[in-house]
Amino acid sequence: MMKKKISNIPFGPYIAVLAGAIVDGKPNYATIGAYGVVSQKPVLYISLKNSHCTTKGVLESGFFSVNIPSSDQVEKTDYCGTVSGNQADKSQVFESFYDEAGTAPMICACPVNYLCKVTQTIPIFDFTMFLGEIVAVYAKEDCLSGEKPDGLKVDPIVLMNHGYFDLKSRIGTIFTACSGNK
Repeated sequence: MMKKKISNIPFGPYIAVLAGAIVDGKPNYATIGAYGVVSQKPVLYISLKNSHCTTKGVLESGFFSVNIPSSDQVEKTDYCGTVSGNQADKSQVFESFYDEAGTAPMICACPVNYLCKVTQTIPIFDFTMFLGEIVAVYAKEDCLSGEKPDGLKVDPIVLMNHGYFDLKSRIGTIFTACSGNK
């Protein structure tokens, strides 16, 4: 099969997450696809546009949350990605909760929440990448298999090429593809 060379911009797929921070004393959430694992240490990164309201909150507090919404939360997730906290108060879109380890709000309705303390800030073009040590993790019990979140039970929203998608089935186990385990 012949491959076609296309535009060199990232198309995904990415898991949609809601980055949270306190801004002017209120919780604010921004939908992003630019987040992920940094290493095998408990560190995540998020990358936020410098003009985002949430960026201001992370810079001021030194904390952020990463909230993984399930596919049934796509409308509220999209709202938080299309409406700026600089223009509208998004503090009531989701019910928030907090951990004593840091000041970033987390979303009660999301199956998985990470609270992170900023360890490094990296400017990239008109974005700021925040590396954050994970200081607390919460997960809904019905989304766990044993002590870990189960991807199918979490049912995250996948972003790709301006569309939202969900997961349908497990197709393998990490680092065991050669053994045929699923």
